[in-house]
Order: sequence, then structure tokens, then C-alpha cells
Amino acid sequence: MSASATGVGSLPGGDAREAAKTATGSFEEFPYLPELPARGPGADMIGRSLGLLVDMYAHVEPSGWRISDRPGRDTRRARSWLGEDLDALEEFTQGYTGRLKVQAVGPWTLATALELHGGEAMLQDAGACRDLAGSLAEGLREHLADVRKRIPGADVVLQVDEPSLTAVLLGRVRSASGYRTYRAVDRQVVEGALRDLFAVHDGEVVVHSCAPDVPFGLLRRAGATGVSFDFSLLTEREDDAIGEAVESGVKLFAGVVPGTDGPLSDPGGSVMGVRKLWRRLGLAPGTLAESVVVTPSCGLAGASPAYARAAQAHCVRAARSLADNPE
Repeated sequence: MSASATGVGSLPGGDAREAAKTATGSFEEFPYLPELPARGPGADMIGRSLGLLVDMYAHVEPSGWRISDRPGRDTRRARSWLGEDLDALEEFTQGYTGRLKVQAVGPWTLATALELHGGEAMLQDAGACRDLAGSLAEGLREHLADVRKRIPGADVVLQVDEPSLTAVLLGRVRSASGYRTYRAVDRQVVEGALRDLFAVHDGEVVVHSCAPDVPFGLLRRAGATGVSFDFSLLTEREDDAIGEAVESGVKLFAGVVPGTDGPLSDPGGSVMGVRKLWRRLGLAPGTLAESVVVTPSCGLAGASPAYARAAQAHCVRAARSLADNPE
């Protein structure tokens, strides 16, 4: 089996067709729907996901996204850009069959980024968090159905972006004033909301976080079939949790290629750490290719277009090196 590679989500620039061409051309066997935050609020991952909500709306304030009573210009713009991106992806995936990834921000990161009317994060209101998670689940169900209709041969993989998840669990999210932090949310509550969200999709569900201390065990119990993370932030403390995840069939989307411009090592060198991890965990080298997907460490919005293309091509070569020389 050949190891696979894919992108994380964001790309530089503002041209939907160019982005779709890059995402499908770089990853012929595992393309993804790109995000182009350079276009402005609503094209960023938070704004795009708020545009998916059902019966819940948001608008942009100087401090960020805030809850609204009705859909306004910002919601319409977010939806219009998503439509444009889907049109472009549809054009470049005519007749495609295989895995295709779409991304949306998860309920906990959205709750840290969306303000209530008074300016505090939705995270501080348990009832509002429940409503948000329910609205997002409904919106995702519709979005996934739309993607399947447009690209009928696709085996859709849902990526849920939760970069703030660890901060939510540890009580490290700062209040509006910045002087205090919100109380940590109970792990059971976090896990339950994620489990309900993952249940809207009957295919693969990958959770992405490029923050340190990704809660591998909690995500596995909530039903994630894959975890996407910045490989450079791993410590040996996580070995046991990763080993358990892999042995229970969870795929590792290993972010081994830097997300911003810099020199790229040889493809074999990029996945050296993954081979070392496998040896430390005592896992069979033959399982590497089927358990690992190679990706950039995070989105590529901050990279130059030339580097973004080079990094994606590099991921494909690194995955090939992993499959050919797992030892």
C-alpha cells in the first residue's frame, strides 16, 4: 500500500480556480477543498464555518466575530465564497473517484472565537455552546450532502479543525479583557459534543490541531478516525496515547513539512521522525504506510504561492519515501 499525502486547508492568494487546481494537481489521490483567508473575513476558517451554521448568524466587529440575530452581509459573503470554492473544486474533480477532504472548524474552537452580544466568548455560556454545536452539526450535514452531490465519486473525509481544544480543556482561553481566563470545560462535555458532531458523517473524521498537547485519547474515544497535528510539537509524553490510537485504527495525519517559507530537506529526511516514532512505539514498520498520511504542519496561508506548491509536492514525495523505506 502506498502512503498518502494531503493538504491541511488554507492556501495563499485569492483565486478559487487557481487554488482548486493546486490542491487537486498536487494531491491527485487525496485532494482537498482549499480555504483562501487572504480574501478577507468570511474566507477565513472561522468565518467560513460560521457561514455553515443553521439558524445562527454572526457578523464582524473590530474585536472579531460576534453573534447576530439575522444573517447579514458577512454571512452572505462567507456563503458566497464557499460556493465559489466548491464550484472550482467541482470543475477540477470531474470524474474523480477516491478520498476528498473538506474542513470545518469544530464547536470548541468556534466557541472561543465567537462573541456573545456583550463581547465575551460564547465559551463561557454552556447553553450557548450546546446550541452552537447543534447548529454546526446541522450545517455540516447539509454541506457534506452538497459536496457528495457535486463530486459523486468522492469518498468524503471530514476534517474538524480544533486548534483551541487543548486550551478549552485546560482553562487557558483568555476573556475579552485579557485579565482572566474562562473556566476549563469538563472533558466529558467536550467529548460528548464532539461525538455528536462526528456522528453526522458516516465516513472518515479527522481532527486537526497545530497546538501542543493534542488530546489523542479523548479524540479517539469521541470517534475520530484520524488526528492531524504538527509533528514538530510532539513529545515522548504523548507516546502511549499515540500508540493506543494507532493500535485502535486511528490514522495519523503527520504535519512534517513546515507551513511557511524555508528550505525543504530531502523527502526521506522529512519523515525520519515518523520512522523513529514507530520504532519507539514498537509498531511494525509495515503498518506505517497505511497508518500515516503526510501533510504540511499547518495551513499554508502564510506561505508564498511558490513555496505552497513546493511544500505540497514535497509531502507527496515524503509519503512515497515512507512507503518505500518504512524501516
